[in-house]
Amino acid sequence: MAIVEDTPRELTTGQPAVAERPLGVLTRPTSTEGWKSWLTTVDHKRIGILYGAAAIFFFVVGGIEALLIRLQLARPGATVLGADLYNQVFTMHGVTMIFLVAMPLGAAFANYLIPLQIGTRDVAFPRLNAFSFWCFLAGAIFINTSWFLGGAPDGGWFAYAPNTGVLFSPSNGMDFFAIGLQITGIASLLSAINLIVTVVNLRAPGMTWFRMPVFTWMMLVVQVLLLFAIPVITLALFLLMFDRLWGANFFNVEAGADPLLWEHLFWIFGHPEVYILILPAFGAVSEIIPVFSRKPIFGYKFMIFSGIAIGFMGWGVWAHHMFASGIGPISVAAFSVSTMFIAVPTGVKILNWMATMWGGRLRFTTPMLFAVGLVSMFTIGGLSGVTHSVAPADTQQTDTYYIVAHFHYVVFGGVILGLFGGMYFWWPKVFGYALDDRAGKWNFWLMLIGFNVTFGPMHLLGLQGMSRRIQTYSSGQGFDLWNMVATIGSFMIALSVLVFVGNILQSYRTRNRRPPVGPDPWDGRSLEWATASPTPVHNFDYVPVVESLDDFWHRKWGEDEDGNIVRLATAEQIAQTGERRDVHLPSPSYWPLVVAIGLPIIGYGLIFNYWLCMVGGAIVLGGVYAWIMEPTDDPDAAHGPDGHDDHHDGDGDGNGATTDESEAEELEAPVG
Repeated sequence: MAIVEDTPRELTTGQPAVAERPLGVLTRPTSTEGWKSWLTTVDHKRIGILYGAAAIFFFVVGGIEALLIRLQLARPGATVLGADLYNQVFTMHGVTMIFLVAMPLGAAFANYLIPLQIGTRDVAFPRLNAFSFWCFLAGAIFINTSWFLGGAPDGGWFAYAPNTGVLFSPSNGMDFFAIGLQITGIASLLSAINLIVTVVNLRAPGMTWFRMPVFTWMMLVVQVLLLFAIPVITLALFLLMFDRLWGANFFNVEAGADPLLWEHLFWIFGHPEVYILILPAFGAVSEIIPVFSRKPIFGYKFMIFSGIAIGFMGWGVWAHHMFASGIGPISVAAFSVSTMFIAVPTGVKILNWMATMWGGRLRFTTPMLFAVGLVSMFTIGGLSGVTHSVAPADTQQTDTYYIVAHFHYVVFGGVILGLFGGMYFWWPKVFGYALDDRAGKWNFWLMLIGFNVTFGPMHLLGLQGMSRRIQTYSSGQGFDLWNMVATIGSFMIALSVLVFVGNILQSYRTRNRRPPVGPDPWDGRSLEWATASPTPVHNFDYVPVVESLDDFWHRKWGEDEDGNIVRLATAEQIAQTGERRDVHLPSPSYWPLVVAIGLPIIGYGLIFNYWLCMVGGAIVLGGVYAWIMEPTDDPDAAHGPDGHDDHHDGDGDGNGATTDESEAEELEAPVG
């Protein structure tokens, strides 16, 4: 394992850096500065930033698609979008927001924060982590290039077969859908494995399971859900791809296939997917509310076990999406009951957040406002969701705009509000300066009001009988007013996003004219606030030793002889305590990016010309070979910089143990 070029050698050995070998085809790049370094980085923090930047970009793209939908539905008989183009925009809006915004935004927080919160210097497999991001980006770009290569997917983000077969969808759009989501699925699956191994094996000394922050716990549940959910949707997409490209009959009703096969496969993935989306936001809010309430989280273990229960029970409610499909009364009754039950652990979280705020010294900063917004809006979405457990009501609502309203109150009111709060909360830690709080509050109120103006009326439209997935409607049906109101609300949301983007740009321009934020601007409770802002490449100067839940907070604050709360230490002082160890970090690499580039080329080959498959396959195989054979930077890599043997893990991932034998033993058998 090599030491990254900008790692302070004096921190570990006091020796000058070892000279690097000349660059060659298989030699790792040495630069950690400039835009090229972002293409070769394996630093979990930079990868988290890349995930976040990509998610924000696609959030703007998905928002533009949403505005086109709302313009088309603003008045009866509008002609902004033709029927075919409307189907494409409608489908891509769902695909973008679910797979290219909400999921990678959660991955951004997970990649950046999990190693910091558990007190380690990196993830278990750094280059695999880099490959996961480039794989996601390759799949996202691949799907969106369909706009320029014959038309985008047009079968809805749910892609119900046989409507997505060649007969009803003859363009290449659904081919891009099936192949592109398989590529992004590889990213999610590998990232899940990586983060699970990281949490299980790389926790700091003393970081037992019930000393981990709630955010890390929720992200661990998400990774386990991904580990089992992604193979299900991958199988469904694989079968759809075979039907479309090679005339298989998995969903061909004329050949005796059952179209409910797709629905079962999709929703077995699709309902755990809802919790894959929402649990990162739950975790973020569970960190924000205690900090700005000046209290520990109420019912810590209840919060943990309720998250685990949500993950477990999420596998048992999928068929409430299928009450109108004729699955039979016994199945309907069973899934009605399970849908009622899953509201219980979610209710536990909401009550615990409220109990945390109760009696606290609340500070309504921008992150806190977004957190409270999640609690209130997700409660509305959750209550409307429980109405779907009543099968007769669900049967009437299932194809109406009532479902659209419910879904957006859960996903936008939960996921987006929660993760926006997380961005404002952790921005100083990531970049070393805070976003402007005044502009942030404008961002929040415009988004909250616009959100309710947009999706609140959809409950009424649904109860009045407006169907989902329609391109237009006739005047005189009673839909005119509320559709116009919803369209106005959507532009309020767009304005709030513009305020957010403007806040980023303005805060960046003025960052040097403001006092430094320091390592702990919010008086935080978890370990990420114990290191400098922005986080150094090696995360911690000293590996922290954890002695309790919220250990960082208890090291800062205590009681004097009279029982008064007094400060015991600053964040800077705490950062210099712990176990002093050599800093060993993995070296950057070109090859994760190269391997990822080959995958969409294979996809284009499957759709247009099989010769491209050979080109893409050669890139993938060549990149994997180079990845495996990539030599270390240091010709004396058999020995660490302090003269001790380096212990490599043998997987070619550049993440072997450090020169410290005791650390190697700890990584194999972590405390807790």
